[in-house]
Amino acid sequence: MSGANEVVLYQELSAQNGKKIGVATLNSEKSLNALSLPMVESLLPKLQAWQADNSISMVLLQGAGDKAFCAGGDIRDLYKAMLDKPGTYAPYVEEFFTKEYTLDYLIHTFGKPVLVWGNGIVMGGGLGLMAGASHRVVTATSRIAMPEMAIGLYPDVGASWFLNRMPAGCGLFLGLTGASINAADAKFIGLADNFLLHERKAALLEKLLAVKWGDTVALNHQKLSDVLRSEEDQCRTQMPLSNIRPHQGGIETLANLESLPAVIASVNAMQGEDKWLQKAKESLAYGSPITAHIVFELLKLGQSKILADSFRLELGLSVQCGKLGEFTEGVRALLMDKDLQPKWQYKTVSDVPQSVIDELFRSPWSANEHPLRELGQPDN
Repeated sequence: MSGANEVVLYQELSAQNGKKIGVATLNSEKSLNALSLPMVESLLPKLQAWQADNSISMVLLQGAGDKAFCAGGDIRDLYKAMLDKPGTYAPYVEEFFTKEYTLDYLIHTFGKPVLVWGNGIVMGGGLGLMAGASHRVVTATSRIAMPEMAIGLYPDVGASWFLNRMPAGCGLFLGLTGASINAADAKFIGLADNFLLHERKAALLEKLLAVKWGDTVALNHQKLSDVLRSEEDQCRTQMPLSNIRPHQGGIETLANLESLPAVIASVNAMQGEDKWLQKAKESLAYGSPITAHIVFELLKLGQSKILADSFRLELGLSVQCGKLGEFTEGVRALLMDKDLQPKWQYKTVSDVPQSVIDELFRSPWSANEHPLRELGQPDN
C-alpha cells in the first residue's frame, strides 16, 4: 500500500488464477474523505491503468475509517477561487469540475466490475463516484444525499442522469430538499444494489479473493453479483426501514405538476409528523431559489439518451454557477462563516427571472471547444 500521507491509497490484492483485485481507498478521514482535486487527479490515471491491465479483474473503491465513504466535494478551494474572481469565470472551477466529471464518467463506463463500499456518509461528489459503479453496497449507517440546494449549487456529478431514472417524483423531491436517505431508500430508488453490514467487509474481501476470476468481463460481473447476493441474504433482516416509502404517494404527485411553485407548495403540504419529512421541508425553505429552478429544469429535460451529454450539460451549469455568485454565498453561509444566513439573490422561486435560468443553462463553449467534447467518443 502507498504511504499514509497519500490522498488515495492503492493495493493490488492477489486472487485466484493469477488475477488481482485493485483496491482504492480515499484517505482523508479527517474531512470524511471529501473529494479533493488531488484525489481526482490520483484516481483518474490509476483507474485507467487498472482498466487496461488484464490481471485486474475488479476494483473496490472505499473510504478510510468507519464514518464516511465520501462526504462530497472538497469545496473550500473552489470557494477561494470564486472569491478571487467574482462575477467571472474562475479557471480552477472549470478544472475541478472537468476532472471530477471525467472521473465519474470513467466509473460509469469502466467495463470491469467496480464495487463501491458506500458506508456512512455518501454525499454530493461521493455519490458521483458511487452512482456509476456496477456494484454499489450500502450499510446500516449509510446516509446518502445531494444537499447542494443549501450551497447554491445544484445536484451535479451525473445527477441530471440518475435523478431522472428514479421512481416518479423521487428525483425532484430529493433534489429540491437534499433529504438524506438510508440503505433501504437507496435500493428503492436505484442508487444501491446490495445491503451488507460494514463489519462484514473483511469477510467479503476474503470471499472475493477466493473467487476464480477469468478473462470474461460479463462472467466476472456475475461472480461478484453472486457473492454479494449470498452475503446480503445473511444481513437482510438488519436493513433500516425506508424513509421514502411512507411518503411515496405524495412524492409521486410531484412528477405531474407543471410549475415549480406548485411543486414546492405540494412538498410543504405533505402530511406526516416524522422528523425526516420535517427536515426535508426545512432544507427546502433554507435552500437557494435559483438552485430550485435548476433542479426543476433538469428534471423537466427528462432522460438524456447519452450519459456524456449529461456531464457536458452539467459542466456548463457548474461553471455558470461559479460565475453567478449564489454558489459562493451558499458556501460562505454554511461552511465558512457558518452563520446559516445565506443572502440569496432572490427571496422566492417566483422572484427568479427566467433570463437568469436561461443564462445558467447556456453553455460557455461551442461544441468543438467544450472541455468534455471527447467524452463518449470511440477512443475514450
